[in-house]
Amino acid sequence: MKVPALIMAGGKGSRMGLPTEKPLMPFLGKPLIDWVADAVMNAKNVSEFHVITSSNAPKTEKHCLERGWMILHTDAKGYHNDLKQAVAKANLTGPILTMPSDVPAITGKFLDRVICEFEVCGKDFMAVFVPIKSRQDLGLSISSTDEYKGIWYAVSGINVINGAKVMGEGKIETAAIITEETEVLLNVNTTKDLEIAQEIMKKARKI
Repeated sequence: MKVPALIMAGGKGSRMGLPTEKPLMPFLGKPLIDWVADAVMNAKNVSEFHVITSSNAPKTEKHCLERGWMILHTDAKGYHNDLKQAVAKANLTGPILTMPSDVPAITGKFLDRVICEFEVCGKDFMAVFVPIKSRQDLGLSISSTDEYKGIWYAVSGINVINGAKVMGEGKIETAAIITEETEVLLNVNTTKDLEIAQEIMKKARKI
């Protein structure tokens, strides 16, 4: 199964506290978003991808257009509203891979695995969660959490969703991958997260 992908890059990134738009923050020599785009382009199960931008991220939008990446410009009314707007604009009614622009360790191989697990799970939503303690032990921030089967987890932001269900109302049946793998553990929300993630990646890549 091949699915389209959406990279969410239209937020303010206010937690970073820096003038640079978060997707363009340098990470080991290239912008955060470029790491994510590289992973998406290396994923065998991704058919195409769009970058979701807004008026919050004009430089990010310019950066993406210069690289020939497809853009979906939204109204910057929050993550879920922007996602719905993007899905409607692109008329995506089947499974969609979604992810933030701040997971620089993500790989095409990991994304392929998530898509494959969605295909067999029988649900309309597949989320990737990280144990909260795994991030805390590394000194990483906990910015967004969600409950799954009675336990709270850190949200990685990587999901596969049924586009038709996103546009509808009511509860969506959810499946989840719970993992502390580096690919999704290193979600960058603060400047401290950025520093810690770079050090971990340096060691992993022997830079």
